[in-house]
Amino acid sequence: MGYAEQFSSAEDALLNDISVSTHRHQYAQMLSGHVQGKFLEMLSHLIHPKKILEIGTFMGYSALCLAKGLQHDGRLHTIELREKDAEIAAANFSRANVSDKIILHVGNALNIIPTLQEIWDLVFIDADKVNYTAYYKLVLPAMRSGGLIIADNVLFHGEVLEKEIKGKNGLAIHAFNKMIKEDESVEKLLLTVRDGLSLIRKK
Repeated sequence: MGYAEQFSSAEDALLNDISVSTHRHQYAQMLSGHVQGKFLEMLSHLIHPKKILEIGTFMGYSALCLAKGLQHDGRLHTIELREKDAEIAAANFSRANVSDKIILHVGNALNIIPTLQEIWDLVFIDADKVNYTAYYKLVLPAMRSGGLIIADNVLFHGEVLEKEIKGKNGLAIHAFNKMIKEDESVEKLLLTVRDGLSLIRKK
């Protein structure tokens, strides 16, 4: 990972500050980080989306990366369950001067997603693993044809490779991966970036 970081574009100052400060957080491993963040930013620039949905905001790092590729009048909706994390993310959006482009929702994504009457160009799923399948089924009908869903942690620390998966998160992710494989309405590519990213394009 260090080699990949060395030969990738550097984080901007704010993203680096978020990364450093998050290392003290109880769930620091949840941060997308340098290489994955640049990957998300690159995809967003290539797609140049008008509407982005992110499920799982955390500190706002990935949202800031994704927002860089938005159209000038585009909007990113992001959903965070934990109020304290949402407050930090909101402050980071303000520091980046993108509060007008990022709409932060606080609460249960399963309840919030159906209220968002949008057609999505890009969706990033990075929340509680047991609900990945539910999130996918909620957003897929609202994706435009050719739209891209990105699912994070699809290797879940290697648990999906075990002969007998015991943890509930590993089991949920493995079931999600199998469902995506069998879904003929999408094209899919599982990448071994960080903890695994699935790129899922609606046909």
